[in-house]
Amino acid sequence: MAPAGRLPHSVYAAADARLAEADAQVAALYPGEPAGRQPVHTVYVPAPHFSADVVEKWGAQARDVLEQHGDGLAMDAAVAERVREKLRAEPVEDLRIDFEDGYGNRPDEEEDSAARDAGRVLAGLVAAGSAPPFTGIRFKSFEAATRHRGIRTLDLFLEGLLRDSGLPDGFVVTLPKVTAVAQVVAAVEVLAALEQAHSLAEGALRFEVQIETPQSILTPDGTVAVAAVLRAAQGRCTGLHYGTYDYSAALGISAADQRMDHSAADFAKAFMQVAAAGTGVRLSDGSTNRLPVGAAVDVHAGWAEHVRLVRRSLGNGFYQGWDLHPHQLPSRFAATYGFFRDGFSAAAQRLRAYAEQAGGGVLDEPATAQALARFLVRGLDCGAFDPAEVAEATNLGRNDLDAYASRSEMHSAR
Repeated sequence: MAPAGRLPHSVYAAADARLAEADAQVAALYPGEPAGRQPVHTVYVPAPHFSADVVEKWGAQARDVLEQHGDGLAMDAAVAERVREKLRAEPVEDLRIDFEDGYGNRPDEEEDSAARDAGRVLAGLVAAGSAPPFTGIRFKSFEAATRHRGIRTLDLFLEGLLRDSGLPDGFVVTLPKVTAVAQVVAAVEVLAALEQAHSLAEGALRFEVQIETPQSILTPDGTVAVAAVLRAAQGRCTGLHYGTYDYSAALGISAADQRMDHSAADFAKAFMQVAAAGTGVRLSDGSTNRLPVGAAVDVHAGWAEHVRLVRRSLGNGFYQGWDLHPHQLPSRFAATYGFFRDGFSAAAQRLRAYAEQAGGGVLDEPATAQALARFLVRGLDCGAFDPAEVAEATNLGRNDLDAYASRSEMHSAR
């Protein structure tokens, strides 16, 4: 573009030269929201409880408790029908087989056998088409006391998983209790070695980091550890998952006050959110251990608490969380669908007005249009909306929505 004013070409060229390295760094570090669906939850299953029918059992138990006590879960008819269908068709979106806190310390021979068996069972589920769309394993941390055991378990699990098939789509490993950025560097090296050992493509093994120690928020010199963790991951990190109870305990918070909405939790999650923004790394909130079990009054109270916390997470931009019990599935999906459906009409109208340059009572900018589109896309992906109703309300197809959600120039073609 030729200069239009009094400045010569050399000024433009000098600015480009000055910022070339920064431009490349921004493009590499901040690619934006990744393509594809994000699960609304991760279901935590201790390895001893993992079996070929675990998803079926969780779904059946969730449907049963909803049938018995559903009057205590406030839902309108549209949301209730979607929740029932979800519990029938896909009760678990993301399954994490736990060999860490949910497994404990056992004899090596026992854990070796359990790791191989779990890999084989997951391979069978994938082959049968009955595995959740997202799966993975949480192994023991890279701290000195558990490092070798964790690596060995992951190696043997992959041996069982890959014996007769490839790596499942949506597979991720969970790195817990990070207390030094160097542990993430070591994890990258170990995963690269495992790829070679198991004949996997370079970069095939990706991981999520659980933020459950103070050292994963701030380094000893006061710099932001979570940002350094993302840099150290060299593109392998897919998510940052908040660990409610380990993090709270490490700060000395009493057991009675360890919860997802504690101010200390919000402090940690704010760091996670800022560090991950624009990087393509997704966020997950933690879990609540107040389970909806027992008498009807206890189930209802547990659901009310879970719905409140899930809605709070969603409102704060954390679109995923951890569920610990089948009875939390009805409240997870009720809260999620209710959140998206409550905001549907306004979001659709505002995005349509923006796309059609129709004006109105709200003057939205491109960044807001992007947020509106992302809201609708997330609602579609999780099943809160039907494609037809979104198309009718926005006059936009899915490709248009995806273009707005990525803030692509594609939307200018409309």
